[in-house]
Formats: sequence, C-alpha cells, structure tokens
Amino acid sequence: MSSRRRSGLPLVLILSALVLLAGGILWIYLTRPSAGPLRLSAVRFSDMPGWRDDDPRDALSALRRSCAALQEKSPAQEMTGVYAGSVADWRNVCATLPAAANRAQARAFFERRFVPYQVSAGGRTEGLFTGYYEPELSGSTTRHGKFQTPVYGLPDDLITVDLGLFHIDVANRTLVGLLRGSTLVPYPARADIDANGLPHARILFYADDPIAVFFLHIQGSGRVRLDDGTMERVAYAGQNGRPYTPIGRVLIERGLSREGMSMQAIRKWLLAHPGDARAVMERDQSFVFFKTEPIGDPALGAKGAQGVPLTPRASLAVDARLHALGAPFFVAASLPDADMNRPDHPFRHLLIAQDTGGAISGPVRGDIFFGFGAKAERVAGRTKSDGTLYVLLPRPVAAHLGKARDFPGYGK
Repeated sequence: MSSRRRSGLPLVLILSALVLLAGGILWIYLTRPSAGPLRLSAVRFSDMPGWRDDDPRDALSALRRSCAALQEKSPAQEMTGVYAGSVADWRNVCATLPAAANRAQARAFFERRFVPYQVSAGGRTEGLFTGYYEPELSGSTTRHGKFQTPVYGLPDDLITVDLGLFHIDVANRTLVGLLRGSTLVPYPARADIDANGLPHARILFYADDPIAVFFLHIQGSGRVRLDDGTMERVAYAGQNGRPYTPIGRVLIERGLSREGMSMQAIRKWLLAHPGDARAVMERDQSFVFFKTEPIGDPALGAKGAQGVPLTPRASLAVDARLHALGAPFFVAASLPDADMNRPDHPFRHLLIAQDTGGAISGPVRGDIFFGFGAKAERVAGRTKSDGTLYVLLPRPVAAHLGKARDFPGYGK
C-alpha cells in the first residue's frame, strides 16, 4: 500500500460516512442477505450421509491452517457470519488439535469437539454446489507477439471502505470506488477497463489468451508460466466492486442449453465466436486484480479469504456474511467423473470454509476447491450439483444455540 493511499484514508472515511448518511438506510436493506430465514438444526453425526465412510484427515490438516490464522486474531473478536461465536470459542478447540492422526482418530476428534447442524433456508435443505480450481496461464513480463492481454495488480486509486465501521447491519460488507475530485464514485467496470486500461495499476504480466484471463478472474487465483521458463502463483488482491454476472447465464439468454452449461461449454462457445466473445465477457462488470507470489507448496492453492492456503478437496468457499471462515462443513452432493466418460458419483466429504466469492451467496451454497491441473479443471468446470450442507460447531457454541435456531432476515 502506497503512502499516498494511506494518507488519503481519513478523507475517504469522511466521504464514505457522508455517502452512508445520505443513503445509508436504503443501502443497508438492499445489500443485506434477503429474507430466508437461515436455519440451523442440530443432527447426529450418523445423520450426515456418508460420514462414517469419509476420510477427514485432509480437513484436519486444513483446519490446522485455519487455527493458525485464528491465533493472529483477538479472542474477543466475533467469527464471520451470524452464528458461530467468538474467536475464543474456536481457539479452545484448536488447542486440542492432534499433532498427527489416522483416519479413525481424525473422525473421533471432530465427533468429540463439535456438534453438527444441518443448514437450511426458508425450509429448503438443498442448495447448489459448484467447483473452482487454479488455472495455468502462459505469460510474459513484456508485451510482444501473442502476449497482449494485461493482468493487473491492485490500482493505487482503488478505495475499499469497510461498511461495518459505520453500521453493524452491514458488517462484513465493503464499498469499492475511487475519488473523482471530492466524490467517491464506483470503480470502472470491465468494459471500461478493457477499452481504456488502468493507468493507476501495475501490469504484472501479459497473457497470450484473453479467455484464459477471463477464467482467471472467475477462479480468483492461478499460476502463470512465463516465457523465461519460470512459474509464479497469481493470487487475488482485490476487485472493482462491480456486480458479478455469470457468463453462463448470458449464454443461456443467447439460446445455449441450460442442462449442458459448464466451463468447458463456455470456453468452446467463446472460441467459436471470436467476434462476440469480448462483448459477452464484458457483460460481467466485475474485474479482479492480482498479485504474484512464489509457488510455495505446489500441492496447495493460493490463499483464500481467510488468509491461508487452500487444500484441494478440503477447502470450501461459503457466504461469509452468514457462515464462519474456519468452520468445518460436511457436503453431501455429486461430482462429475474426471475422465468425462462415467456417471456422476456421490461426494460426501468434510471441508473447511476458507474462502468466499462473488457468486457464493446464501446459506446452502458452496464452492469446492479442486486444486491445480487438468484433472482439477475437468471436475471443477463441470461441477454443478444440488446437495445438502452441515456445519460443525464447537460444543460451547452449540450449547448457546440449542437444538435449532432461526436467523430472520438472513438467507436466500
């Protein structure tokens, strides 16, 4: 963060306060989750389909990384979401994490320390589960030949305001924009950036494929193989604050089959319609900014919203306005076959909520991280399954919630 941006922060807060005072009540009701309500209902571990057959050791390793992140927070701080208690409630559980565990010992740890709750919204227990992964791009630090599509770092003029500083009803929500004179205005949308560039943002590298860059924006992180032979991680750094529009929805409006919609189908359409591809991609106003980092552990993904590296098939993106980052969630859904020549198969697995995303909205909604590589891409790009969701809460938090609890005004 530049010193110029730091020195401008008090003015930003003052301007943002004026914006909120002028239209605050309307903003609060427009941006909070819609009425549901979110409901948590206590169940037994044996009620979760496939629990006894699952191997929770990867989830235990992921939880260990989440616990390390919680150690950096104040014990009195509330967890994200609306029901999960304080950091202290979770740090007490973290203190009992086994140094090592086999499959049975890992399962016993979760059964001993947590109480499972089924998540529902408005009486519905089923929701949507999708997948994401780390794509690989080809790039160059100089613009030449086929390397023409810029991937941008965080702009110096982008301002992010934590609305929770001004009103508790919009905690965990942000306002993003830039200063135009003395007025805070929305940041340019994707089409504006494509047309005019970003003079206040550093170009990290130039990619050889604008469609690959678009999918990098959707996934939120990836890896780039530069033309000098080196590889770097491309990690999420920020976003322009504009609404995310699923491009699949745009293509359905153009007549593509809803049933056959997948990331692979979207890519195929864009490649087959080069004259229309840019306009279709620009229907999504959201634009993501990145930072490059060393690969680190190649078996893990980039850091998610909780600030810890994601674990393939053990990290989950959830709606952090509702749910706690760091909490274990058991997902009962279906996955496509990686080789694309067999029927979908059941997915019954414990994961840790370590990420969020613009398309991840509502109580029974999850995005499963599948890792890096061609196999992860084949599965993640075609994952779209109805399923059920269970959250595991520390016993002291469960004692406070009781057998069931509704959260009016939260849900979808």
